[in-house]
Amino acid sequence: EKTGKVLGEFCRCYKEQFGVALFNSVRYEIEGAGGPQAQLLHRKVPLEDHVIYSGNIFQYIEENKKWRNRFCVVPHNYGLVLYENKLAYERELPPRVLVNSAGYKVLTSVEQYLELVNNSLPGVTPKSGHSPILKCPTDFPLILWHPYARHYYFCVMTGKEQEKWRAVFQDCVRHCNNGISEDSKVEAPAFTDAIRMYRQSKEQYGTWDMLCGNETQVLSNLVMEELLPELRSTIGPRLKGKAPERQRTWIQVSDAVYRMVYELAKAQYDAAVARCEQERPQLESSIRTDMDQIITSKEHLASKIRAFVLPKAEVCVRNHVQPYISSILEALMTPTSQGFAEAREVFFKEVTDMNMNVVNEGGLEKLVEYMEKLSHLAFHPVKMQSCYEKMDQLKLEGLQQRFDVSSTSVFKQRAQIHMRQQMDDAVYTFETLLHQELGKLQGKDDLCKSIQRILERVLKKFDYDSSTVRKKFFREALLQITIPFLLKKLAPTCKGELAKFQELIFEDFASFILVENTYEEVVLQSVMKDIMQAVKEAAVQRKHNLYRDSMVMHNSDPNLHLLGEGPAIDWSEEYSGQPEAEPAAERRRRAKQVVSVIQDDEGALPYGAEALLQPGSPEPREPGEAHPGVPPSPPDAVKEIREALAQESLGDGAGAEERLMNGTDASAPPSPRADVPAEASVPHVTAAPPGAQSPPAACHQRGDKETGDKEHSPPQPRGTTESGEGVQTEF
Repeated sequence: EKTGKVLGEFCRCYKEQFGVALFNSVRYEIEGAGGPQAQLLHRKVPLEDHVIYSGNIFQYIEENKKWRNRFCVVPHNYGLVLYENKLAYERELPPRVLVNSAGYKVLTSVEQYLELVNNSLPGVTPKSGHSPILKCPTDFPLILWHPYARHYYFCVMTGKEQEKWRAVFQDCVRHCNNGISEDSKVEAPAFTDAIRMYRQSKEQYGTWDMLCGNETQVLSNLVMEELLPELRSTIGPRLKGKAPERQRTWIQVSDAVYRMVYELAKAQYDAAVARCEQERPQLESSIRTDMDQIITSKEHLASKIRAFVLPKAEVCVRNHVQPYISSILEALMTPTSQGFAEAREVFFKEVTDMNMNVVNEGGLEKLVEYMEKLSHLAFHPVKMQSCYEKMDQLKLEGLQQRFDVSSTSVFKQRAQIHMRQQMDDAVYTFETLLHQELGKLQGKDDLCKSIQRILERVLKKFDYDSSTVRKKFFREALLQITIPFLLKKLAPTCKGELAKFQELIFEDFASFILVENTYEEVVLQSVMKDIMQAVKEAAVQRKHNLYRDSMVMHNSDPNLHLLGEGPAIDWSEEYSGQPEAEPAAERRRRAKQVVSVIQDDEGALPYGAEALLQPGSPEPREPGEAHPGVPPSPPDAVKEIREALAQESLGDGAGAEERLMNGTDASAPPSPRADVPAEASVPHVTAAPPGAQSPPAACHQRGDKETGDKEHSPPQPRGTTESGEGVQTEF
């Protein structure tokens, strides 16, 4: 009943916003609105044939209250795929669990977790001396916590492992949270605007932490936000047992309700989208026919609303917003710019190291190996972590309360996604330019000089694009912070008067012009001038290496964007010196894992937990035993030369990245599997939406012997988080 009510109101908002978004899309297509042209190339074909990371990790199985050693694979779609062991993965057996981590928080201490659990069910707190809901057998837990869905418990043996698994998990959360495709120019803005309008109708302004995941996950979060307090007050007092047992039961109840809400929300949302798509051709035809009249009508409406609203809005901006814009901007600029600067440094270091290694170790043949690794740099969670961590410094302090910003996580994740995209654009531009040059080179010296020259060109482009991306991010963030505040302030005096403007809209154009949207545009205009001026002044003062808007970088590579239209470069296919006898699939197995790891097992869990390890787990090696596939160390002389060069060109900060200590053989990581981005649905008990991606249909044909799950018939196919990229996160 609650889902039907919420979705009914939302779908009404969505239908209204769909017409507006379609009009804006067609108008943009006709009129265009060009900003500065990006200097770096953008990868048109996403990298899909790689595994981000795979390794062993201990998982707590709630059903039998035991810890098991699991083999975890993170494919290119950033789902966490857990197998019984490495052997099960290699034999292509169905995975135990697939986790879509949208909406989750990665916790690294049991105390953090217990605090969140205690807050989720007020009045139910274990007494001192009683066993808590979770005990971890090591000092290095990793917990995935969600406010509505089931939780996942992991642990590792060392602090270094914990840090690196945390980086991997956070990358998964970051990627899955960004589940609404920006490629959609109509559906995505219609959806996000409908969510905003719905929440504002409930007097909820400001940023929303649970706007994460795909559309159905976001809608499920919207329903649960209203439903959970009612559930808690109804069911909470009836829970039996000691406090930890009641907490466990509550988590299971919340998860079960979340699944039900997800199924209902998906069905209703899909039906609403289908209805809008059915009407789309007719709406688009009307827009193209009457474009000039619609624009004239909208401008007339805007002028009337502006005359009514603008005087009040300008006073509000002058008194409550303008004095704080520079403080907010400075708080945003410092960590964001440090993150981009770190991304530039990581890129420079990786290419410089590659250049030295290619010269020392074998020219073109070595170049292929290093370029395969470099092409995935932006997707390397450990190497990129130093960039992402800079955003942890973002604090709005008193400004956060003043402007009703519930959390800064929205801005942190957005900036981190921009960093990753910028890094990938730089890498792709570098490899495209280098690929073009290779045919003209003669010998190692030419190769070395060419790499250095291309690196310098790419860094100049990086600096220009970085400035453009950051300025756009700052403007958007300032609007996200100030506009909801202004709307809330103006609501008592303005919102009730908006109905009288409805009569100014022709009935034929009512699908494309909304009074509420036009009112928000007027409010936006009232503060936009001050925001643009603040960002412009920061650029004029060259703060944080921002460029002025008037500075246009002359295109030194007129044919560069034509190169970007070509097919993706496969370095191993074109330049590999491998003998013909080695299958191409085997070469890909070695080259395509992004995070290299050594050692399959650090050791066993304490408390006699050796008995918990699954048969087929790889045996640990002796400390002095060489790892298969790891190349022998270079001669000492080469080491000394490399260290001297590194110190001279990079300074003291150029330490080699420590490899993960828990995972697969670096020389032969598992090849990407067809069953990882699966298209079937997840069993109802093994994983939760948003905490679950679906295993293959075969997974549904058997019971879960370990957890006691019953057999289920496969549910009907469901939606995906990322259409068009082969990324399936269905539930």
